[in-house]
Amino acid sequence: MIDLHTHSTVSDGTDPPERVAELAAEAGCKAFALTDHDRLDGVAAAGARAAELGVRLIPGCEISCRWTLGSFHLLVYFVQPGDGPFQDELGELQRLRDERNVRMAEVLGLDYGELLAEAGGSGAGRPHAAAILVRQGRATSVADAFDRHLGRGMLGDVGRQRTEPARALELARASGGVAVLAHPLSMGLKRAALHAALAELAELGLGGMEAYYGRYDPEQREALASVATANGLAVTGGSDHHGTYKPDLSVGVGRGDLHVPDDLLPALEARRPGA
Repeated sequence: MIDLHTHSTVSDGTDPPERVAELAAEAGCKAFALTDHDRLDGVAAAGARAAELGVRLIPGCEISCRWTLGSFHLLVYFVQPGDGPFQDELGELQRLRDERNVRMAEVLGLDYGELLAEAGGSGAGRPHAAAILVRQGRATSVADAFDRHLGRGMLGDVGRQRTEPARALELARASGGVAVLAHPLSMGLKRAALHAALAELAELGLGGMEAYYGRYDPEQREALASVATANGLAVTGGSDHHGTYKPDLSVGVGRGDLHVPDDLLPALEARRPGA
């Protein structure tokens, strides 16, 4: 079993990178990917703890893209912290995210210092704002905070810069990475439209699609795996673990029925530039 989609306190999870590695080992994962939003900062700590536990860490991150068909997320794997074209893009995305967070705090009437403290000093995002709203009694849960204050079209839905797909995919490959479409049903596309979108993204360098996602049911997962295969893409999967911010999703098992097969990882690795 593997899990190629997890988040830590480096972005919007509640578990430190080292703890995510421990949770992966406890779940029986042979490998896991740390995929914090716009950041690779947790890779070293997660990798060191994973090595102690005999679990393989796949370095990664998750970024947002804008497109004619709407926004979507990419998971980018095998890119290490340090210098590189994609790493430089992450630095710019972090700066723009920080600017977005200032505006979000203003419109929601939150103290920006408290928002940063909730995030541990960096990597603040909407889940951290949601946690504060819950403490203030303005929402009953993180999910309720998103429904009433932070979701699409709500007051706290402050827009931020997203990378164009062609640029993101080019930079990922230039830095030795493989890009995968995350939780594809969030795009809201019918099957035919999804096929067309994948064909276009594959031409731009997309390497795979996350079919085995923590919140999808077994039928959805298998249907998406077929769609990915039909478009010549690697099939991947992961829990999207965020700790207490998404309490229904656990490392390795998602909602309890997730099992991402080990043999998907070699196929993903084969998509690496120069492999």
